[in-house]
Amino acid sequence: MRLRRDVRHFLTDPLDESEVERLLALAHSAPSVGLSQPWRFVRIETPALREDLAAHVDAQVIEAGSIYRGEEDRLYRSLKLHGLREAPVLFAVYCDEGTETGHRLGAITMPEARRYSCVMAIHTLWLAARTRGIGMGWVSILDRPTVDALLAIPENWRCLGLLCLGYPVSEEATPELERRGWEHRTDWHSTIVTR
Repeated sequence: MRLRRDVRHFLTDPLDESEVERLLALAHSAPSVGLSQPWRFVRIETPALREDLAAHVDAQVIEAGSIYRGEEDRLYRSLKLHGLREAPVLFAVYCDEGTETGHRLGAITMPEARRYSCVMAIHTLWLAARTRGIGMGWVSILDRPTVDALLAIPENWRCLGLLCLGYPVSEEATPELERRGWEHRTDWHSTIVTR
């Protein structure tokens, strides 16, 4: 669990296709509200499309960084915030918010539970990948409508991010953002509220 890192530095070595299928099957075993299974994994294999996505995220990284000043700006610019060009496997993950699977059980009063279910699938994929020495990076610095248009996505699907999968350049027990001084993990006790 502690080796589950958000990987940005990937080796370009390919992943065995049977391994990718095994990971997707495990992700599909995640819990979902009403057994709706609303996750949709869009695999990006076309080199030109991959480059378009990487260029888009590069532009979004610059735009998002415009809020920082001084030392924080310098540190932000030094961070590698995606591995879209290096990771051998790339997915866009979507939530099918209009799925009829599950008959809307649990989603009538809390429709966002479908997105939470998709996050469970992503987390399951992430942990399963780590048990096999595979790293994953979740890229969220993007403009959803732009990514949707690039991928020709149905209107009722909601983008949750891009996932980069591959073997990490190095195994690290401490998150890169902590190693680089961006932030430090808080003590878990600080996140508990009692009423």
